[in-house]
Amino acid sequence: MASISTFNAIADELLEKDVREGKAETTIGKRRWLLGLARRDLGSLPITDIKAPAVLAVLREVEAAGNYETTRRLRAVISQVFRYGVATSRAEYDPTSGLKGALTAPTVTHRAAITNPDQFAGLVRAIWSYEGSKESQAGLKLLALLYPRPGELRLARWEEFDLKRAVWIIPATRMKMRREHRKPLPKLAIEILSDLKEVTGQSEFAFLSNWSTGKPISENTLNGALRRLGFTKEQATSHGFRSSASSLLNESGLWSPDAIEAELAHVGADQVRRAYNRTLYWDERVRMADWWADEIQGMLGAQRVTDGAGGRE
Repeated sequence: MASISTFNAIADELLEKDVREGKAETTIGKRRWLLGLARRDLGSLPITDIKAPAVLAVLREVEAAGNYETTRRLRAVISQVFRYGVATSRAEYDPTSGLKGALTAPTVTHRAAITNPDQFAGLVRAIWSYEGSKESQAGLKLLALLYPRPGELRLARWEEFDLKRAVWIIPATRMKMRREHRKPLPKLAIEILSDLKEVTGQSEFAFLSNWSTGKPISENTLNGALRRLGFTKEQATSHGFRSSASSLLNESGLWSPDAIEAELAHVGADQVRRAYNRTLYWDERVRMADWWADEIQGMLGAQRVTDGAGGRE
């Protein structure tokens, strides 16, 4: 039937494939949203009838609004639909391949991060003085302590935290590299999570939204908290804690680059077996997590932790 060879039909199959492969909900949601920008003009057309000018017209409409990064991503998603069509013998080629040079390239912007030790200490002190919601307080503190990707933190479920064994097990479906990631929890992080559990422990999500029943906090919540603390988007972002920790841990000279990269889950395909071995670097990462928590307590002027959190793997 012709209907199974339309752009819409093939796009829907591609999304179903994403679900079967266990891709992250946020990734699938973004792809679904991007495809929605193309469906009005391309959706009902047989994919073999769609040529480069028709695709370019869709992209130009988004580009005209100044959304250059969205345009780039939309082109990539449309390309994926065509390539899936080629792979399933319903399309002959990908007409987007020659359009890259026709589009305005987005300006590359780096997420703001504080890497100066004294300035980072000021950020830490500001976070510990924050008087917002319990979820936002805990979220900001754990960004500083554990430096996960913001989406990994805000979508965390209580079942992922083993506070007795001092480990956070992030499932593969939420990891950028699609592999389960274990993070050691220092004593200070366990205390923060224990306090938060008294507030949201009856819910599925650790960081429960105060505005949407049963849902986690939004992706803007923690960045909004940083703005209320007086930090502009050019100074600090929720994702920037990863760069802050990476820079300061490397500058300390105490930890191997491989252990730092493993903790950040920065692992290429050729390193999977080595760096994601369950035990490799684990002992060093446990010590590093405790040391980093000590450093943060020192920034707060609090008594430094001298004993590691017990019950580790």
